Amino acid sequence: MLMSLNITIRLKLANRPGTLANVLAVIARERGSLGAIDLVSASPQYVTREMMVRLRDRNHLDELVDALKAISGVQIIHVADRVLTKHLGGKIEIKAKRPVANWEDLSMIYTPGVAGVSEAIFGEPDLAYKLTMKGNSVAIVTDGSAVLGLGNLGPGAALPVMEGKAVLFKKFGNIDAFPICLNVREPKQIIDAVSAIAPAFGAINLEDIASPKCFEIEDSLSDLLDIPVFHDDQHGTAIVTLAGLLNALRVVGKETTRVRIVLSGAGAAGTAIVKILKDAGFCNLIVCDRKGAIARDSLPDSPSKIWIAENTNEECLHGTLKEVIQGADVFIGVSGPGLLDREDILKMANKPVVFALANPDPEIDPGSIFDLAGVIATGRSDYPNQINNALAFPGVFRGALDCHARTINNEMCVAAASALAGIIQDSELTAENIIPSIFKDNVSSVVAKAVIDAAERTGVSRNILTGNTVHEDNLI
Repeated sequence: MLMSLNITIRLKLANRPGTLANVLAVIARERGSLGAIDLVSASPQYVTREMMVRLRDRNHLDELVDALKAISGVQIIHVADRVLTKHLGGKIEIKAKRPVANWEDLSMIYTPGVAGVSEAIFGEPDLAYKLTMKGNSVAIVTDGSAVLGLGNLGPGAALPVMEGKAVLFKKFGNIDAFPICLNVREPKQIIDAVSAIAPAFGAINLEDIASPKCFEIEDSLSDLLDIPVFHDDQHGTAIVTLAGLLNALRVVGKETTRVRIVLSGAGAAGTAIVKILKDAGFCNLIVCDRKGAIARDSLPDSPSKIWIAENTNEECLHGTLKEVIQGADVFIGVSGPGLLDREDILKMANKPVVFALANPDPEIDPGSIFDLAGVIATGRSDYPNQINNALAFPGVFRGALDCHARTINNEMCVAAASALAGIIQDSELTAENIIPSIFKDNVSSVVAKAVIDAAERTGVSRNILTGNTVHEDNLI
């Protein structure tokens, strides 16, 4: 079963001159892109090698295998999809933090010692933040109704994505995150399920839940629970988009309050981007859906689109995306591929900023406008300026957990975006470097500090671990 274009081929080669060269020649002739070559074993008669190859398309594998089989002295041992191999057995596990080496350890970790801990938490519930996993744990909740850009694949198919998200939580935020894939569909069912499991977690990350029900679910859970509820497809995207835009405008020399922004896509991400842009001081925004510009004199049916209509497009412009983009300083796309072309960008203002974030295929081919746009950003890793949620959510949750925030509010999101943008120093800022790398060491810590400061400033921080009744010195 081939899921990606990246494969590993293990070959048993006759140990004589020219055999490996013949293999490499065939791979080149078949237009495969060769990566690493590893020696697995060797004997006087045979050499076993493993090769990484990128195929030209998914139908190419059989042709390549047949061509390799035709070489004298070559035997194919196995072919593996490298992406599937990375997922074998899943990507996460649970490990014990305390050793259980003897009966004494067992009596303290479990019964009878744990009974006293349960009684302590019963008497003072906030002790759960100190004495259980709660203080560093996030539930990643999905129903699989909007998995990546693939659509409604269901909870089972969503699990590898949630596992990957858990890996990123641990890698970049040192947070223990648990995939919770729910086999339910209605908003109330999801709300009830999350409410039921919430006591074990310090925060809830909603993921890959389709619009518009994601809005109702987040709003209801935020009202019901005393821990943060954060829909990363909305707010994570919005935070990184704002961070990138702030720096992009520095590159092209335009002011926040004066730019005209056209946004394509009125779903979860688009709505959240509009809200954070308004919170950050942007005021001239027009949002387009499939029907064109959303305006207040022709209110749509969706509650989220009604909010957009009432809070954007002050001039009440009508028309298609291609029509209203004329003269715009900024385009932000969170919709679908191929909506714009070079001629559309030519009609924008001087040095336009183009954030074509549809993934994997952006709203416009970046290569077609590199000489026109002042700054280009995408959602892809193979172009400069990737707008990647992973730049935001580890630090946002790290900060929210560390101060035991009751919620993640708008001020915390704007603060996170400003901090993220500020990581790029003036000397580093260029049209192709407006956002830091996800692998830059201080990204999560800088974002976390900004989130904590905003939480304390807006009164949603509890700081349980620094309270007198819960401090380590007072646990006896």
